[in-house]
Amino acid sequence: MRVLLIEDDPMIGEAVQAALRDEGQAVDWVRDGRSALTALGCQRYDLGLLDLGLPGKDGQSVLAAIRAGGDAIPLLVITARDGLDDRLRALDGGADDYLVKPFEMAELLARMRAVLRRKGGSAAPLLGNGVVFLDPATRMATVADSAPIPLSNREFSLLHALLIRPGAILSRGNLEERIYGWGEEVESNAVEFLIHSLRRKLGSEVIKNVRGTGWMVSKGG
Repeated sequence: MRVLLIEDDPMIGEAVQAALRDEGQAVDWVRDGRSALTALGCQRYDLGLLDLGLPGKDGQSVLAAIRAGGDAIPLLVITARDGLDDRLRALDGGADDYLVKPFEMAELLARMRAVLRRKGGSAAPLLGNGVVFLDPATRMATVADSAPIPLSNREFSLLHALLIRPGAILSRGNLEERIYGWGEEVESNAVEFLIHSLRRKLGSEVIKNVRGTGWMVSKGG
């Protein structure tokens, strides 16, 4: 999953970026509102974390611009503004959730998972296609009646990218975008290595190769 972090506080930004990367997320961090809008215009993100107290163009204005432009990216506001009016304005303005600083990282991660479930139209905690199921909370996969199978961070990220779009063919570049953020070195043949590893753990038929195009998981099983 690729996340856009919009936060001007260096200490909070570094902590959140590090925690998300530890979870296997690709994270791009910008520190002002205008840079956020530029990033959203150039890159597809699965979720945005938006501070309200940004320099130049504040977070509420960024939120308004995103929604006015028709971008349906899931947005979780993280801010020190704890007043009821601020919460209502953000939620009515198109935010999907609102978390007041300071917060525990575990709660942020849980809220991110909940926002993504709602946006995906599912209340169930598991992501799956009828053949393979992925639990974002435990980062384990299940195939048929198997016991939960632990995945590495990048194995999780790659399988997550495929399962949120079952039936869609994702190229190497598409998958690299979900695994690596700005400034992270893209390892040679990383995608092929991860797919080989996932097939070894989950079965050779779980991820299908579309020759010359990319990889996919079936739409249903």
